[in-house]
Amino acid sequence: MPETNPFNVPTIDISPYIGDGTPEQKVAVADAFDQAARTVGFMQVTGHGISLESWARLGRASDRFFGLTLEEKKRYCAPKGVNRGYSPPKSERLSLSLGVEKAERMNDFFEAFNVGATAADYPAAGVDPTMYSENIWPAETEMFQGDVELWMRNATSVAHVMMEIFADALGLPKNYFDAYTDHSLNVLRMNNYALPEGERVELDGDLIGMGEHTDFGIVTLLWADDVKGLQVLGDNGSWNDVSPLPGALLVNIGDLTARWTNEKWKSTLHRVKPPVIGGTIKRRRSAAFFFDGNVDAVISTLPGCVEPREQELYAPITVSEHIAAKLRGSRELEKNTGDVEREAQRVLASRY
Repeated sequence: MPETNPFNVPTIDISPYIGDGTPEQKVAVADAFDQAARTVGFMQVTGHGISLESWARLGRASDRFFGLTLEEKKRYCAPKGVNRGYSPPKSERLSLSLGVEKAERMNDFFEAFNVGATAADYPAAGVDPTMYSENIWPAETEMFQGDVELWMRNATSVAHVMMEIFADALGLPKNYFDAYTDHSLNVLRMNNYALPEGERVELDGDLIGMGEHTDFGIVTLLWADDVKGLQVLGDNGSWNDVSPLPGALLVNIGDLTARWTNEKWKSTLHRVKPPVIGGTIKRRRSAAFFFDGNVDAVISTLPGCVEPREQELYAPITVSEHIAAKLRGSRELEKNTGDVEREAQRVLASRY
């Protein structure tokens, strides 16, 4: 009998939390979210309330920036240790954030542009401006800043709704997570999967657009076009193609939430392998909004997430400590030596 693959990313309509849903409707949403978080770690979210205009404007911003020449884009590279600005192709290796290194693999071929929450966004919180860095805005791209900031505002609003759903799904008070997210270190990473014009590749099983990784923070909201490439690791070690439904956000759980829930909820490994046609990589666009929490928040196991005689899997850690260790791997190419052993073993055991 051929092996069956039951992998499925469920679709969840969160509109009861956006509008005036009844308590019963909200319970149904929270239950569906809890089930998805426990089994897959990914979900297609509809009913999020983000307008088609905002959706289209983010795509326009991405096209305008990545359409610049490589020399123009490199003007916006950030200094080492600053998670802002441009990352050229082949300058990162996401698998190193998990402590996984394969000597024969080239660095990931995607290019990216990062913006995020700044100290000015939280004037009353007294945050460290070195952690909430100023954004770098390209001068060549008309309307880029306005288009991107509109998406950031919308994504932030949806992320806070997701935290309300988190609380209900985990049986916690409605505003439980406010103290962890009222000056959240949010980052929007726009990705472009394409090699420079005229550059060809050999079609090889180890070619990777973005290496195997888990997302670092609390929850990720992904905007993406309809070009295949995103693959999510199933429980049976298989990699499964996942594409967003029209108008849906792909939402996935991050490492900090897995820590919070003692891995009751999954921070699922994923990677990107866009199609290669005639030796050329078909262009793929995405934009991941990382809702990472307050840098000074201490993440430890939540009430109700450790059963009697069950062991806590992680020691407490601050958001800043965790994110810094992950970024040293992916962006500074230093192998992460933190609490990544379980994730690394899953990468090494997966079927390529």
